Amino acid sequence: MRHPGRWMVHIRGAVHRGVRWLRTTIPRRVWAALFIPALLLGIGTVGYRWIEGDQWSYFDGFYMTAITLTTIGYGETHELGTNGRIFTVLLAYSGIFTLAYFASELVRAVVTGELKQTIGRQWVDDKLATLTGHLIVCGYGRMGKIVCAELDRQKKWFVLIDKSPELLKDLPFTHCLPLQGDATNDELLRKAGIERARALVTVVGSDAENLYITLSARLLNAKLQIVARAEEEDAEVKLRKVGANKIISPYLAGGHRVVQAVLRPAVLHFMELATRPEFLDLQIEEVKVSSGSTLATQSLRHSRIHSDLGILVVGIVRPNGELLYNPPLDTIIEPEAVMIALGQRRHLDQLEKLATATA
Repeated sequence: MRHPGRWMVHIRGAVHRGVRWLRTTIPRRVWAALFIPALLLGIGTVGYRWIEGDQWSYFDGFYMTAITLTTIGYGETHELGTNGRIFTVLLAYSGIFTLAYFASELVRAVVTGELKQTIGRQWVDDKLATLTGHLIVCGYGRMGKIVCAELDRQKKWFVLIDKSPELLKDLPFTHCLPLQGDATNDELLRKAGIERARALVTVVGSDAENLYITLSARLLNAKLQIVARAEEEDAEVKLRKVGANKIISPYLAGGHRVVQAVLRPAVLHFMELATRPEFLDLQIEEVKVSSGSTLATQSLRHSRIHSDLGILVVGIVRPNGELLYNPPLDTIIEPEAVMIALGQRRHLDQLEKLATATA
């Protein structure tokens, strides 16, 4: 049985956290509107006791103050002298103006959305402090909007960083944490949880900014997967040198898709369908094999991936980065290797469980 003192420690800690959350969440003007009535209530409670003497208890003073400030006016708790009545008049007018100020501030905070925005910012900060395995998207331009929409559609949590506060208002995403600021700033990247992130996508319109963001991200997290946008050809070489794992050129990628649409339309249609999560008949997925998995050190033949699940392993990326196309059945599945698998969604989900399950 736990010691009762421990419960008190937990309760005090919860109270302190709650008070700290309220202090950082509620706007100062609303705090002032809450503090002034409490102050008047205390002044009235003590004032009646001091003015009227011992025949008035502190509770009598509290009750008289409450009905006076709220303009209810049930009548005097005890008969008041001249000084007590003057004090009551001052208290009544103070209550009228205080309640009017409190109501106007509360309505203004709700109507203007200030209270909602403040609570929203606090929620984002709390979520950022605990988020792990997420993605970070830098830039909410034309390409950034497409990236964010696709991530949200696949229900992947991501942090969106952009300089413009206007672009970050009323985002239509349910898995997005907006963060306003310059993504080249190390402190902002740390706030976005870059040490705990799975990958970073930088699609800012300037190659120079993408280069700087990539360099900063790589210095902060050596294992981070970084995908960067490049406008100019010479930018690709520089981005790779500073740590980008993959460079995407919108014009180059778009040009290739145009050619494939003309020369190999069926192939392009198949690839587009196989990479979309809503197409359940056939999908292509990357499956990483953990070191303790039941699949590790087995051959493709003995793993029975194809015979039991109907999945085709079209490629294997070895831990050293070497890519094997169409690996033979006697290929050994190495720990930390990545299998490129083709199959139905439900079977791919089963393969992911096998790849992460311990032997």
